[in-house]
Amino acid sequence: MLKKVNLYHDDIALLQYTGGTTGKSKAAVLTHKNILSNIQQLDIWVKPHISKGKEIIITALPLYHIFSFTVNFLYFYSIGSNNVLIANPRDLKSFVKELTKHKFTVITAVNTLFNLLLTSSKFRKIDFSPLKFSVGGGMAVLSSTAKRWKKITGTEITQGYGLTETSPIVSINPINTKFNGSIGLPVPSTDISIRDDTGNQLGYEEPGELCVKGPQVMSEYWNKKHDSLSSFTKDGFFKTGDIASIDKNGFLTIVDRKKDMIISSGFNVYPNEIEEYVSQHPYVTECGVIGIDDSNRGESIHLFIVRSSDTLREIDIIEFCKEGLTIYKVPKKVHFINEIPKNNVGKILRRKLRELKY
Repeated sequence: MLKKVNLYHDDIALLQYTGGTTGKSKAAVLTHKNILSNIQQLDIWVKPHISKGKEIIITALPLYHIFSFTVNFLYFYSIGSNNVLIANPRDLKSFVKELTKHKFTVITAVNTLFNLLLTSSKFRKIDFSPLKFSVGGGMAVLSSTAKRWKKITGTEITQGYGLTETSPIVSINPINTKFNGSIGLPVPSTDISIRDDTGNQLGYEEPGELCVKGPQVMSEYWNKKHDSLSSFTKDGFFKTGDIASIDKNGFLTIVDRKKDMIISSGFNVYPNEIEEYVSQHPYVTECGVIGIDDSNRGESIHLFIVRSSDTLREIDIIEFCKEGLTIYKVPKKVHFINEIPKNNVGKILRRKLRELKY
């Protein structure tokens, strides 16, 4: 005999595991309220740009990733969209062939996936006239990527920001505004606080840890009482672990992961800034930066590069960095490797870089 089960907003909907790019993966407890709130927050943002029952969205990220799960699947499914699932986006030939079959109106991806598509000559021949907007998340979108994407597809990459623990959306730029590296404005009913290491709130343009409060924020980590308590401020804000700043118009910019920050000769150095700059070199396909213990400097900056030409030398990169970076941000060592280690979604696994022999 079937028994009706009553569900409430605070009941657990799912245990969503974090990516584990900087440490061990943890299960974020997401309730029905968390997920439904985030869907409504997204709907307010994109409603003026979509037509219910008429959208075709390309889903190249795995559905077990919170970005793809909430945005591509739950939200676009709820408005009657045709969702095209790309089972293996690393198979570029098959991926592009599938894209040619559909007059897709929306595509979501991470920076590495946008970059991969841009390497295909057949991709550049696709008719992009039906494409309304492209959304980048999961990791920082590089300005060099966004510029090339705009040139080829005619759409700006609309960058947003979120976490497993926030269902995931925290902020997003207005659709199709010119790419500027910002992660946008907080979605409705979301409070933002930028704080220093002692918990004091910082002012405009002052980088500090991004803290978030809203209906989309998880209740706790599953069976991780200590981690749960230490992840929230005394006044209930979730500490994201990301260093960010906010301008006077309310736009947020991520500087880097707090755990990834390098302290070299007493200066704070953020890997994202170096990666953003180095990726503009014409012979750099992709790159990653980590800090290595150094008895003299505290940490020294090591840069890992996948190059498109064997003629590119370490001295070339060092000189290139000296032209556009402050001297203490210039890498002390450059390593050329065949592939930057990444997780299934495309995020750089810095812990794997640290395991490489150098």
